[in-house]
Amino acid sequence: MNTAETAPALARVFAELVDGTDPAIGGLALNSGDIGLLRSLDRLSAADASRGADGGATIAAQAQHLRYGLSLMRRWAEEGGNPFTDATWDEAWKLSTVDAAAWQEIRTGLADEAHRWLTALRTPRDLSDIEYTGIVSSIAHLAYHLGAIRQIARETRGPRQGSA
Repeated sequence: MNTAETAPALARVFAELVDGTDPAIGGLALNSGDIGLLRSLDRLSAADASRGADGGATIAAQAQHLRYGLSLMRRWAEEGGNPFTDATWDEAWKLSTVDAAAWQEIRTGLADEAHRWLTALRTPRDLSDIEYTGIVSSIAHLAYHLGAIRQIARETRGPRQGSA
């Protein structure tokens, strides 16, 4: 399968989740006026990012997990091969308390990986069914964690539909 026809739609949904809605066209996955994941995380202090809910993972861990997953997707797109064979998924979940410098580094790294993956999503390529499914899953995965983060920290939540 070649992604020439689907790449624009995949990239648009991912870009909206990461960078927010386009004021000219409104939202597809998010409500109009939503600032997306990256700017939502920028609203949080290191202390806020060190919070979890009900004994669950902290926001910092969720952000680091996303960063790591996107780095694997980006490596796959840029270098080929299977970077998932030796993935260490559990490392991010060990992250609990972060200071201001560590929180800034996580957010900067996540933004870099997200935008590099967005570039890869925009690039048409020939894929197997499982590779295409992986690409679609990367978008759903990011949406899931955006929702989890927004459940933990009210200040990261987007606007209600019709309020922007």
